[in-house]
Amino acid sequence: MFEQLHTGEIYDPVTPELAAFQQSCLELLHTFNQILPSQMDRRNALMHQMLADCGEGCYIEPPFYANFAGRHVHFGDYVYANFNLTCVDDTHIYVGDHTMFGPGVQLVTATHPIDPALREKGLQYNKPIRIGRNCWFGAGAIVLPGVTIGDNVVVGAGSIVTKDLPDNVVAVGNPCRILRKIEPETHAEFTGSSHEAERTVI
Repeated sequence: MFEQLHTGEIYDPVTPELAAFQQSCLELLHTFNQILPSQMDRRNALMHQMLADCGEGCYIEPPFYANFAGRHVHFGDYVYANFNLTCVDDTHIYVGDHTMFGPGVQLVTATHPIDPALREKGLQYNKPIRIGRNCWFGAGAIVLPGVTIGDNVVVGAGSIVTKDLPDNVVAVGNPCRILRKIEPETHAEFTGSSHEAERTVI
């Protein structure tokens, strides 16, 4: 049963063993979300305990929501998550270094059969999410099961990412589509040039 979480097979998520394991994870998550802002050392220690991988300098602003408390979430270095990050981490979610999540972002790996007879039985299957390094997700963005996102990608607020995105693009909408490539002149503000390249609303 635990292997089927990660194979893409249809399985029954309501078994005593799986429920007991998930409850133990959620107990940790509840504790994390109740830690006082002044107790940063305690919060960081518990974050490293909950997540499958948690690199240097990561930060999650509570409340944080995850089906397995981040047990299948892999953060690189310096990942930042604002309020209300939701990771439906029934299988693995990989996030590269320096990626940022705005408030209310959802990363969803679990899904259910289209066949109504199977769905009525409460069955599900999971597809991993892979996110590259140095990405930025605007508030309320949603990434659906099985999506892979490249490096340096900007996903606009409220977008729903249903398909893979390549490196170095700005993508927006429902469904999310590429708006433009990110070219070197995008960084003109660091050279003293015009800010015009950064004025695309996302």
